[in-house]
Amino acid sequence: MPEKNTFQVLLYYRYCAIADPEAFAAAHRQLCTRLELRGRILIAAEGVNGAVSGTVAATEAYMEALRQDSQLDGIEFKVDPAEGHVFPKLSIKVRDEVVTLGLEKVAEPDINPNELTAPRLSPKQWKAAIEAGDAILLDGRNNYETQLGRFRDAVCPDVDNFRDFPQWIRDNMADLKDRKILTYCTGGIRCEKLSGFLLREGFTNVAQLHGGIINYGKDDTARGQYFDGQCYVFDQRIGVEINRSEDRTIVSRCVYCQRPSARYLNCRNTACNDQFFLCESCEQTHGRFCERGCSTNTLRPLGQQALA
Repeated sequence: MPEKNTFQVLLYYRYCAIADPEAFAAAHRQLCTRLELRGRILIAAEGVNGAVSGTVAATEAYMEALRQDSQLDGIEFKVDPAEGHVFPKLSIKVRDEVVTLGLEKVAEPDINPNELTAPRLSPKQWKAAIEAGDAILLDGRNNYETQLGRFRDAVCPDVDNFRDFPQWIRDNMADLKDRKILTYCTGGIRCEKLSGFLLREGFTNVAQLHGGIINYGKDDTARGQYFDGQCYVFDQRIGVEINRSEDRTIVSRCVYCQRPSARYLNCRNTACNDQFFLCESCEQTHGRFCERGCSTNTLRPLGQQALA
């Protein structure tokens, strides 16, 4: 069993021109394999988006290697201590986009955040903008993420995928183009692209949280204030604490008793696999099954937790 906090988790992205994504991915795979890192990394012509775990020595070497790559000049990392790996394996894939906004390529060329994106607010500026009380906070994440935690009074679109945002915005925000819009996401990559889309759609006063929720929670000035619940992360931790300035709040509720619960689990029926909130008491009554009538056929072992 590894000693406490001898591992680290890195969250990072960089929008930049990758001339040969396939070659970049092959070299990156060799680097991560040599350092025995695990995680999920997406590579595209528009940049790189990743989250990895490894020993402190390995992750430090990895960060230094990426900082030395001229293609990734200016890359930033969010670093969390860990007791071991938080990913089951290493996955590196080449995609058309590092986050898929899904706009038509001919009629509506995709947003290049290097050319069009909103001003970035530091955590201190973001906190002050919230306290000013004159802005709409737009959550740029998927619905299952916002159910676990979100900024207080934020608008959280009921979308399953990031590519659903353009239509949702056109359907629900067309009359808000002169309002102040503050966008945020987990680590900054989605709100960077989303804010560019808003500007191109004619929104006149848009800003984004630099470094996302994770960066906001680490800042010693903001201390995560006004974020309720936990921040959803795409690894075995599921959620991480953000707000260090107030008593801990739980915004999610057990699907059966509706009491506050941050236990986010996958339905034990593998044919369903939906994520849902389940308190320990209701698990004793209903088992680890969602409220949709799932039962004992096609079971996942209790010790195995699938991730979205």
